[in-house]
Amino acid sequence: MVKIKNLIVLGIPSATLFANPVFAHHPMGGQVPVTFWQGLLSGFGHPVIGFDHLAFIILVGIAVAFCSLRKILTITFITATVTGCIVSTNGLMLPFLEATIASSVVLAGILVVSGHKYNTKIFAAIFAIAGFFHGCAYGAAILGAETSPFLSYLIGFAVIQYCIAMGTSWLILTVWKAKHTQEIQPRIGGAIALGVGLVFLIEQIESLILK
Repeated sequence: MVKIKNLIVLGIPSATLFANPVFAHHPMGGQVPVTFWQGLLSGFGHPVIGFDHLAFIILVGIAVAFCSLRKILTITFITATVTGCIVSTNGLMLPFLEATIASSVVLAGILVVSGHKYNTKIFAAIFAIAGFFHGCAYGAAILGAETSPFLSYLIGFAVIQYCIAMGTSWLILTVWKAKHTQEIQPRIGGAIALGVGLVFLIEQIESLILK
């Protein structure tokens, strides 16, 4: 427990660097893409400039690095985000969406930082549920778009998420040569991502209280 607390303390200061309103979740300044290439670039950008999304994707990469079904788990998450995006653009409005997304980052961060080896089904369930909510948030940036930019947007954020998650796993296994989650480098990464989630969660709670 002490180690987990220390890592959380380490992560929060790093996360506050990103907790700034200037880092909006919408690529292209909030404008809806109108061409195929705009949709593709917007899809590439959304998971990266949305730091709560980016933190969760990195956590996915850390978690699956030590699982045998690495690619399947990652694709499960990505499929859920695509599904959530499609559903949200067809009229589904989920309450407390951003707060739920922030909570998902906190939960995934805790699981990674704990250093325990969890059942693959647990990760699959978390990735599927969280991915749906993250996908619903992605959908907000593409509302009203035509078919071509919408499809390229889906392709864009699906590809970039896969690259980030798999790239994170590759870094852990190949560069850091980590053998299990208890080694320090992945846990520091998890702590930083957890800190990002905590900052966003606190912001959401404050906004609800101040309404």
